[in-house]
Amino acid sequence: MADPRGFLLRRREAPLRRPVGLRVKDWREVYEPFPLEALRGQASRCMDCGIPFCHEGCPLGNLIPEWNDLVYRGRLGDAAERLGATNNFPELTGRLCPAPCEGSCVLGINSEPVLIRQVELELGELASSGGIEPLVPLRRTDRKVAVVGSGPAGLAAAQQLTRAGHEVVVYERAERLGGLLRYGIPEFKLEKAVLDRRLAQMEAEGTRFVTGVAVGTSACPPEVPGAAARNAVQKPAHELLEEFDAVLLATGATIPRDLVVPGRELGGVHFAMDYLRASNLVCEGSIRLSSVSATGKDVVIIGGGDTGADCLGTVHRQQARSVHQLEIMAPPPDTRAPDNPWPTWPLVMRTSAAHEEGGRRLFGVMTTELVGDESGTVRAVRLQQVATELVKGRPRFVPLPGSELELAADLVLLAMGFVGPERQGVVSELSLELDEQGNVAVDGSFCTSRERVYACGDMARGQSLVVWAIAEGRSAAAAVDTALMGETALPAPIRPGQLAMG
Repeated sequence: MADPRGFLLRRREAPLRRPVGLRVKDWREVYEPFPLEALRGQASRCMDCGIPFCHEGCPLGNLIPEWNDLVYRGRLGDAAERLGATNNFPELTGRLCPAPCEGSCVLGINSEPVLIRQVELELGELASSGGIEPLVPLRRTDRKVAVVGSGPAGLAAAQQLTRAGHEVVVYERAERLGGLLRYGIPEFKLEKAVLDRRLAQMEAEGTRFVTGVAVGTSACPPEVPGAAARNAVQKPAHELLEEFDAVLLATGATIPRDLVVPGRELGGVHFAMDYLRASNLVCEGSIRLSSVSATGKDVVIIGGGDTGADCLGTVHRQQARSVHQLEIMAPPPDTRAPDNPWPTWPLVMRTSAAHEEGGRRLFGVMTTELVGDESGTVRAVRLQQVATELVKGRPRFVPLPGSELELAADLVLLAMGFVGPERQGVVSELSLELDEQGNVAVDGSFCTSRERVYACGDMARGQSLVVWAIAEGRSAAAAVDTALMGETALPAPIRPGQLAMG
């Protein structure tokens, strides 16, 4: 085990963020390098619990105490190999996952949990520092699998199926690979060079990528990112069934939740992903100027989650005049509430790097109207404070009389989450059944209502975390491999629809 007294002798110490005044002037990642000795010290805090609840908190089932012990002992190569056995992309989850493993760390009962995510990130970086070694399969089968979508679920599934020896082709309708990893996550959270080196490893292993191809004859709405996507070749879905032994769909939950209030039709009101996508296209050089910019504007972000925070950090770097981020829920407590006990995910106040950079957060407010000027462009957002009541376990928001408020706004970003996968294209063309939530329905083997067609990730489970997408991709790959070969050696960390702890 790691240092048996490490958790008694050392406090949790996370990496420092670069000074706000410097980092808002560029698009580089916000964190300073984390020294190796500091990393070993943090790994030493792991208690090697008799029952490691962190395994359950992590959808991938990462063997966290094992690689923490190896890091503490200086066996970094072995630690990276142990982590890679359960997580295809630790350099991504170490940056993007909110770390449910830390929420279920036993040390968190009465102290600060182990710094699991940072150890994971550093091991992922170590493994790829000289170029990630490809794992070429020992044998090749004669089976062919098409994966539709190159987000985290599709990439994880494709890598696993390639390593099982199948011929795998990934179809992406945008001009570049990565899905929301490329077009939705800002550069300051994930520099795209990190994604590109992982894609290079997958190509070296034998996975083939095809961009600019929209599967389904109505699969390319005008808001799809990138010029190649707008001019994507449309490939009928039935052709995949003729060309491949199995088709795995991983196109995500991309329909944004809309705001139904007077003034929604005004100019200057945009979905968050359209705004983030345009910014990312500028950062990677695909376009020169963003079609939706916050420069010099009064910005209101409606939605208090991660996507809203991504918009907030982007707004700061575009030098907005002012910015407010709105959340309809009441502010969470600073520490675990009595009805939110360990090891469930702690619903506490969280401050991201973007919040540290400025702007004002308003909790317990509901947008009632968007107000326009003479030209039909938004000029203000009208709000009202609300109280939250639970009705049959679900929140109901009750407006408080006399609490109206108006904020100046000439750019409004809607960051209220997503409601499911696109219905046009492959879903309608293959007549796939949907579940009660509007997601693609799958059985216990990730199979849809159409024979030889599988689905995983947000497309099948609804909007979720990057770590759940990777876990579903790995499990779906195991299910497809079993269907093709009668058995599989691929691990399957989760079942379809499985819920996280808490």
